[in-house]
Amino acid sequence: MTTLPATHWTWPYPRWIAHRGAGKLAPENTLAAFRLGAEHGFRMFECDAKLSADGVVFLLHDATLARTTNGHGIGGDLPWHDLSQLDAGSWHSRAFAGEAPPTLEALARFCLANGHLLNIEIKPTPGTEAATGEAVAREAKRLWAGAAVPPLLSSFKPEALAAAQQTAPELPRGLLVDTLWDGWFEKAQVLDCVAVVANYALWDAATVARVHGAGMKCLSYTVNDDWAAQHLLALGTDGIITDRVDLFSPC
Repeated sequence: MTTLPATHWTWPYPRWIAHRGAGKLAPENTLAAFRLGAEHGFRMFECDAKLSADGVVFLLHDATLARTTNGHGIGGDLPWHDLSQLDAGSWHSRAFAGEAPPTLEALARFCLANGHLLNIEIKPTPGTEAATGEAVAREAKRLWAGAAVPPLLSSFKPEALAAAQQTAPELPRGLLVDTLWDGWFEKAQVLDCVAVVANYALWDAATVARVHGAGMKCLSYTVNDDWAAQHLLALGTDGIITDRVDLFSPC
């Protein structure tokens, strides 16, 4: 893969992206969720990646384990062997009892074998921003070596994206923003981002035009209502991350 500035990046991703695999229909960030999202016709998924205590990149949204597993404490404080024994499905429903948290490598194998694309959100345990960005980028570079379309790396943490940029500059990056904080646009440019991934309520015609004018794409999270999706489509945005894999047709 060749490093290209955002203005020369050919956008290879579909408009519709399934949030954490299948939104709310399956336990988030599990292989069961990605399989279900694929069954609903989605070709691209978003996931959350962080580091175990012994350096394994695995999928988990929260810093702590209690909400989405039967574990306790901070996920990043445990070695992968312990994390791999957790039940990441019972909290959702009995149908998914025993579903384990996967590594990024396991998800990569699933995506590559089936022609699916991925947005990897770098989700560091607080205090490990640079280390997590470096590890995720290094692992993504290895796993997708030779693939036609690389994963899109995104993060709310500029430090994590900067580390990813330094480690694997050829992998595309997107800056996640929940507010239009002072300097967000300039930071996206410094990080040579190909996209800004924003809370959908932040987009208006002027902001879309500003981002597009810099050669970047406009992505939105988390869009679960038809009226919001139609508004974003009318604005000319480029990607919609949704929980409602049962509502929106990605075709």
